[in-house]
Amino acid sequence: MPFTPLHVGPGLFIKALLQGSFSLMIFGWTQILMDIQPLLVMITGEGHLQGFSHTYLGASLIAVLAALTGKHLSEYGLNRLAMVRDNGLRIRWWVAFASAFIGSFSHLILDAIMHTDVQPFYPFFTDNRLQGFMSIPALHKLCLYSGLVGAGLYFVVRWFLRYRRRRPE
Repeated sequence: MPFTPLHVGPGLFIKALLQGSFSLMIFGWTQILMDIQPLLVMITGEGHLQGFSHTYLGASLIAVLAALTGKHLSEYGLNRLAMVRDNGLRIRWWVAFASAFIGSFSHLILDAIMHTDVQPFYPFFTDNRLQGFMSIPALHKLCLYSGLVGAGLYFVVRWFLRYRRRRPE
């Protein structure tokens, strides 16, 4: 996939299911970090387009970096948006790491299905058995529809949880 937007669709669906146990902001930050290396290759014309960042080893390193940096960036951004003072909103470390790893591995899997030059198990194996698992239009639809369903489901679950808390037992 060219860059981040279609990768966010599955993230919205996961956010709907996991709610506060998943950070969509850290997931999105991870998507951006995953595509820095391909962007640099496009700009410079040098290197392997879907290189080390699109391997499980590279995706794992990016996930750690995304969790460590994204937790603080996300907390700052969310607190500024909500205009929360003092301690404000906090993202737990396990949520940061889970969100980053889900983000990097889902990115890798989606790109491995689409791109012929992804080598997910490099340096151990150079083959990509996921490539062509589904057609590119079907993959795009999967990402788009999972995002639409996820966004709707997110608000339904939030409404249900608020309604349930307010209702006297």
